[in-house]
Amino acid sequence: MASAALKTALTNVRVFDGQRLTDPTTVVIDSGTIGTIGTIGTDVKGAQTLDAGGAVLLPGLIDAHVHLHGPDSLDQLAAWGVTTGLDMATWPPELLASLRDVPGTTSIRSAGTPVIGPGGPHSCFLAEEAVIRDAAHADRYVADRIAAGSDYLKIILEAPGEGGPEAAAAKALVAAAHARGIRVIAHAVSHGAFAMALDAGADIVTHIPLGTPLDPTAPERMRSQGHIGVPTLTMMEGVATARGDEKAFAGSMASVAALHRAGVPVLAGTDANTQPGVSFHVPHGTSLHQELELLVAAGLTPAEALRAATSLPARHFGLTDRGAIAPGLRADLVLIDGDPLSDIRATRTITHVWCGGIEHAVADA
Repeated sequence: MASAALKTALTNVRVFDGQRLTDPTTVVIDSGTIGTIGTIGTDVKGAQTLDAGGAVLLPGLIDAHVHLHGPDSLDQLAAWGVTTGLDMATWPPELLASLRDVPGTTSIRSAGTPVIGPGGPHSCFLAEEAVIRDAAHADRYVADRIAAGSDYLKIILEAPGEGGPEAAAAKALVAAAHARGIRVIAHAVSHGAFAMALDAGADIVTHIPLGTPLDPTAPERMRSQGHIGVPTLTMMEGVATARGDEKAFAGSMASVAALHRAGVPVLAGTDANTQPGVSFHVPHGTSLHQELELLVAAGLTPAEALRAATSLPARHFGLTDRGAIAPGLRADLVLIDGDPLSDIRATRTITHVWCGGIEHAVADA
């Protein structure tokens, strides 16, 4: 259940500013946005006051790869401090529309129905309207997705010859999307699909192959061409474990470490889903905290991991009203009882969550 106060003053709170924790200060939530910040001259008149006792305030967390299955998905995300979910496949459009702009819970952006080829594992549960068979239809596919409310385009690529969109179709889809001003996210779980995503010019590549690490030239190519990575380590670890091949996950971790060393922006995304027929079901909300821990294990600092779930996805998905704690931004906030810069596992110790200034019940840790 969500509750709202027109104005709430969080006092004696340490703010994660994207780099470090500030000294104890006051942050005012005012009608859904962040108002004044500071201990001197902060207007708290008429505000409900919460003394944080030196606890840490984070920007609302952003999961850069989720799948939504109804209102419960939103509330599960919010209960774990994930105040924005970047959905990578939800259909039909009526379901997606029902999950947008719901007050007091997780806010979403979505790809809607993704684009697939005529074969491959996703053809088993996606409608025929998702299938592209040749490059000539790319512009129509992109126009249809935008008309249905998609915020960005999701292309599910497979290795050449395995039933995904052909290389020419992938390139045409990217060109058509960019001509209409929207980003392209490419699903790539194999080395062949990953290479195709880079060749096609996709903005964001989601997943990271299991087994052999990426070709040593790939990280620098991604950096120089401006590609973004969303490795979904939680999903890849789950798939490797389900296959009984835990060693394969070491290759994924090595690839993420290489991307990070090369300066490729790495975003935190989990592939949270309950879709029948997929390789592994990742729980909504709690999995993002596991993702942060895996990113740190792959070589990111705790501060870098936090940026991977706050300011970086906000920047690279064009969400200019969130991702940081600053006056005028949306009041998506998470109060935790611990220091995540000393131990990233502290992000799990959630005491309060606000979604657009409305407090949401937290999960039982």
